[in-house]
Amino acid sequence: MENKIMTEVNEKKVSGSSFDKKDRRGNKRRNSINNRGMGTVEMILIIVVLIGLVLIFKTQIMELTESIFQKIAADSSAILA
Repeated sequence: MENKIMTEVNEKKVSGSSFDKKDRRGNKRRNSINNRGMGTVEMILIIVVLIGLVLIFKTQIMELTESIFQKIAADSSAILA
């Protein structure tokens, strides 16, 4: 009886370690760092880069939007007339 218990304990140590878990389909997978989603630091860095790009190209963005709205206004007046 004691031999059987020790065998089961040894098998659980080998096969039931925290690295050998099974997913829903029964496939073995290894525990790893949670890589789902983005971290706060990455989001902050992306926002900082986008704000920097807007500040650098501010005049070009303003000129582009003004020309687009002028074309929209001209086309809409041509359609309505």
